[in-house]
Amino acid sequence: MAEKLKLALYWAATCGGCDVAVLDLNEKILDVAAAADIYLWPVAMDFKYKDAEAWPDEFIDVCLFNGAIRNSEGEHMAHLLRRKSKTLVAFGSCACFGGIPGLANAADAAQVFQRVYQETWSTDNPDGIRPQTHTTVAEGELTLPQFYDTVRSLGQVEDVDYFMPGCPPVPERIWEVIGAIVGGQLPPKGATVGVADTTVCEECPRTKEEKMVNGFVRPHLTLADPQRCLLEQGIVCLGPATRGGCGARCVQAWMPCRGCYGPTDQVTDQGAKMLCAIASIVNAEDEAGARKTMDDIVDPLGTFYRFTLPTSLLQRVKTTADR
Repeated sequence: MAEKLKLALYWAATCGGCDVAVLDLNEKILDVAAAADIYLWPVAMDFKYKDAEAWPDEFIDVCLFNGAIRNSEGEHMAHLLRRKSKTLVAFGSCACFGGIPGLANAADAAQVFQRVYQETWSTDNPDGIRPQTHTTVAEGELTLPQFYDTVRSLGQVEDVDYFMPGCPPVPERIWEVIGAIVGGQLPPKGATVGVADTTVCEECPRTKEEKMVNGFVRPHLTLADPQRCLLEQGIVCLGPATRGGCGARCVQAWMPCRGCYGPTDQVTDQGAKMLCAIASIVNAEDEAGARKTMDDIVDPLGTFYRFTLPTSLLQRVKTTADR
């Protein structure tokens, strides 16, 4: 009988959806258990960092690391699990691109703390108390991870073997990748796995007629035709700029693609690619008309770079220190 794989799963700055997606394998999770022993999975089992630190280097066969690098704890674990793992997989959009946490790159740590601990309507903090990395109490010194100015993807802080995007990756693709791992059939290092080579538009069943649009509307403010392309109905859908592999699930549920699988290998910047796609269908005779149409798009940064800001050409706004 072949020796079972040693598997680790870890989460950094993330919502936990990628871990739930693994559980969504349903009965196939038993096949995973038959092929691999799970040595680390903080969301589901009680493990301590000291246990991982005691492992020999490359003790773990495969580590599925989900979440962006938001603070010093996440960075420490990225370096630790890189040393302890033969194969490190950036699992999910946050690990691959920075994901939703990466939108915090529109601010810096000081601005984030000001908003969260002073300005929100539900905050009652007259003394302006903020989290501290070190606090001395009667029992000793308490510590918290250092909160960074910049959110980074896993690949921006460590060497990654494979990238598996999605928010979260769909269970069918997870199972395919796990099967490839077990069977030793993974592609060359650096590849993006569990995806298609084409865009979401290629998987979308809606009819495309290349019609021009006179304006854009948010999806909850209109009743879309279930048969027609959402983008051609004036609903911003990132299908043209997003790698396929998800089966166009959001679009088939009457919601536009938000871009969680990131760009294809032929695209450098997902947001710029999407702007080009939109520019090609805007019905405007001059710059003023085009600007008026584009003003319909609420939150352009969060729309075009919802999952990929840290790894885009923009990466972040200037910090307070830069100004």
